[in-house]
Amino acid sequence: MEKEKIAQLPPILEELDIDLWMVIEKESEVLSDPAIDYVVGTGVTWLSFFLFYRDGSAEAIVGNLDIENIERKALFSRVDAYKNSPREFLIGSLDRHQPKRIAINYSIDSPTADGLTYGKYLALMDLLQGTPYAGRLVSAEPIIAKVRGRKSPVEILRIESAIIKTEEIFARVGDMLSPGLTEKGLAALITAERKKIGLPPAWDESHCPSVFTGPQKIGAHSDPTDRTFQQGHIFNIDFGLCYDLYCSDLQRTWYIKRTGETEIPIEVKRGFDTVVNSIEKAFVALKPGMTGIEIDSIARQFILSQGYSEYPHALGHQVGRTAHDGGGLLAPAWERYGRLPYMPIEEGQVYTIEPRIYVDGFGVATIEEIVVITESGARYLSHPQKELYIIESECVN
Repeated sequence: MEKEKIAQLPPILEELDIDLWMVIEKESEVLSDPAIDYVVGTGVTWLSFFLFYRDGSAEAIVGNLDIENIERKALFSRVDAYKNSPREFLIGSLDRHQPKRIAINYSIDSPTADGLTYGKYLALMDLLQGTPYAGRLVSAEPIIAKVRGRKSPVEILRIESAIIKTEEIFARVGDMLSPGLTEKGLAALITAERKKIGLPPAWDESHCPSVFTGPQKIGAHSDPTDRTFQQGHIFNIDFGLCYDLYCSDLQRTWYIKRTGETEIPIEVKRGFDTVVNSIEKAFVALKPGMTGIEIDSIARQFILSQGYSEYPHALGHQVGRTAHDGGGLLAPAWERYGRLPYMPIEEGQVYTIEPRIYVDGFGVATIEEIVVITESGARYLSHPQKELYIIESECVN
């Protein structure tokens, strides 16, 4: 996988007019730069430099006891090991290549591109003192967005595998419900199913899955509670798992019938159908060259046009090695999202689409699908939920 990603770098650097991407790492077991997993694939102990040049050269400068591990990876055309200071090797590499624009891993908006700690930055500036290179530093955010965002066929296959396993567990949820069951209880049953297949959760196990039942104002990203499932409740689950390092992140919605109820209440059906239609409108519009803010606006404005309040979050995020991955977002122009909504959508990126609607008196209707961007548009990786899942009244109190 690291070789695939390193092979992507020369055209990316050419596209961005950047001569060198410098990844700096130290004591990986304590605090690791997220980029290391993509282009190095192993940790280091001492201050280390991984240099990826526009011309395709890849060089590493590591502490002397780390050299064997790095050389075994066979990713770098040159590996230098230092005992005292890396300065001689670092300046030597820079002098050989004479980079005009040097990208390092800092970002205001994207955590995946903000792996350079302040301490490592100060160490770098000390090493570059007296050279012209200190004045040539720029943010590597656009590089990392493309490296993480442009999924290879292998990466997409792994995400699809994670999705399939997640959907298989979702399909068993109806059989898990019983009178008196709580959100915590259902979450525990889903976790037990995940553990049976030996796969880790896509995020913190305390709220993976997140389970929400009935009319409550609790938002996403919170732990399940002792609330019991009741007739007349909408309930939804946010759940994902990791398959061979790659994640899924899906949400599904159910309705629990009341005793004697033969049809879904019109308020519930209308809310759910509005979510489905907003997803489809965003899906149809998703194409390379569009921006996240344009796609978010399509779904958001449709939901508002149907008389509902806007959802209080982005329409979607990228998915990959983490559930929230990549750079750009399908998001509104809110300050908290910075520049991310304005980044162009690219072929190979994988996004969620996840609007939500609060249905008064019943709960939250929400769906989260996963799509991949192709040359001509989007393709579903998940199997879209088009119909509300129904739980018969006798399954709960």
